Amino acid sequence: MSAGGAEEDIPLGERKTVTDFCYLLDKSKQLFNGLRDLPQYGHKQWQSYFGRTFDVYTKLWKFQQQHRQVLDNRYGLKRWQIGEIASKIGQLYYHYYLRTSETSYLNEAFSFYSAIRQRSYYSQVNKEDRPELVVKKLRYYARYIVVCLLLNKMDLVKELVKDLSDEIEDYTHRFNTEDQLEWNLVLQEVAAFIEADPVMVLNDDNAVVITSNRLTEGGVPQLEQGMIVGQLTLADALIIGNCNNQVKFSELTIDMFRMLQALEREPVNLATQMNKPGTLESGEKPTKRENPHKYLLYKPTFSQLYTFLSASFKELPANSVLLIYLSATGIFPTGRSDYEGPYDFGGVLTNSNRDVLNGETVHKRNQSHKEMHCLHPGDLYPFTRKPLFVIVDSSNSVAYKNFTNLFGQPLVCLLSPTAYPKSMQDQSQRGSLFTLFLYNPLMAFLHTCGLSSMRRGLWDKCQDYLRKVYRDVGQLITRARSIDQAFLQFFGDEFLRLLLIRFVFCSATLRLHKIFRETRNYPETYPQLPKEDTIENPLVQKHILELASMLDVQNLFFNSTIDDY
Repeated sequence: MSAGGAEEDIPLGERKTVTDFCYLLDKSKQLFNGLRDLPQYGHKQWQSYFGRTFDVYTKLWKFQQQHRQVLDNRYGLKRWQIGEIASKIGQLYYHYYLRTSETSYLNEAFSFYSAIRQRSYYSQVNKEDRPELVVKKLRYYARYIVVCLLLNKMDLVKELVKDLSDEIEDYTHRFNTEDQLEWNLVLQEVAAFIEADPVMVLNDDNAVVITSNRLTEGGVPQLEQGMIVGQLTLADALIIGNCNNQVKFSELTIDMFRMLQALEREPVNLATQMNKPGTLESGEKPTKRENPHKYLLYKPTFSQLYTFLSASFKELPANSVLLIYLSATGIFPTGRSDYEGPYDFGGVLTNSNRDVLNGETVHKRNQSHKEMHCLHPGDLYPFTRKPLFVIVDSSNSVAYKNFTNLFGQPLVCLLSPTAYPKSMQDQSQRGSLFTLFLYNPLMAFLHTCGLSSMRRGLWDKCQDYLRKVYRDVGQLITRARSIDQAFLQFFGDEFLRLLLIRFVFCSATLRLHKIFRETRNYPETYPQLPKEDTIENPLVQKHILELASMLDVQNLFFNSTIDDY
């Protein structure tokens, strides 16, 4: 309590208010700190603890609103302390989003972070000679930026980056701190992240238009009447980023950031639908089923990756699919062995603080041993006991072509090109072209054509045309007579259907494009798709040439299959 008056002068009711506030504040901190000890994997263990933490923070927030004057006078409540409570609630919502993959919680996190800025809760921090308080403010900005990036609020991100830059400059000027380089690195990372998209969509005033690439109502071609496809549902996804030198912010590489959005529905505002996480008002249910649950793993070690993979596998419901997305540096075998098995083709890099030299080269003690810090195709074999959908974006993606389906469960691997033409390689820091096709096919198409900006009207026209292309590609896949049944078993799920259709569009585009001439420039699949029915189908090729014509870049594509096949 403040020393404003002797304790006996304080009315009993006001003293109780301060005591209750202190209790709630201590309890909230204790519960919040306990969140760190919860296992990061597994769906159930954490929910009740999160619920209790939310309850205490809700009470604390309402309590300080109802008793603000007493707390100001008797406790000496400062505005930055209110900001801290709001910031913690924002963090809770963000972590609830990470745990559940329910995009609507991002809106809740945003509303609290936004209120902190609008109400200037942290504005007085700079007047206090306490560097640790300024660091709280800087961390708040960094967290707010992550949420805004995930909600595609790019204009606001640019404002926040400017604010953060000013705050960092003031902080380093006032306090001789050791973390100046770290904070400047944060600024550099977010600046590079904002610039990662290779194409800008412009409106009539030359302002950049932000486009969202999450799944929207009507964004996936409907199945034809009577079409027999699997009833499997994508329930869990591991999104793994372990690329050297790729743009990142927080613990998200640009490839991870794009893929996680490709596996989410457009967020809705929860304010009218939910009163707290996990409970719906008046028995009302969301109209669409939820997003697949995701684990985001940035540069995991092999044991971390396997732990999360095992947890996902264990908790996978019946009739569900596990998706593994690997965006990682390729690890190549050093010698040829007499027997070529699932550990003889290399794989992709898993993290180790040792053994990695200059990014790409990994040294082993003995040439006859297999690389330890590598996820080999054989490492995934145990998990093919359940339906598995694998996407590998790597310079050694073809290692995963050498799969064997041991258990007869649906299994598909979508594999990136292993090399790109020189003009495309220069852009690899800004994310992979293959992942860009799976996330935003039109942007990827424009990028291959060397176009870096486009008017909103033409963009919308091309997107409308792409919807027609997707519909036709979907029909070709379901009607293909010689197609492996695994593709059709996954085709009932909207997310997987869209990924398969975008894959065919990507593969067909690169095969027609004049600068992609080597076999290693093309994506592949396991099992193989029937080319004549999908990626080399004349109807798909006609659509690609029509799209190129709309953009006036038809000279970049072969006009008929006989030109170079």
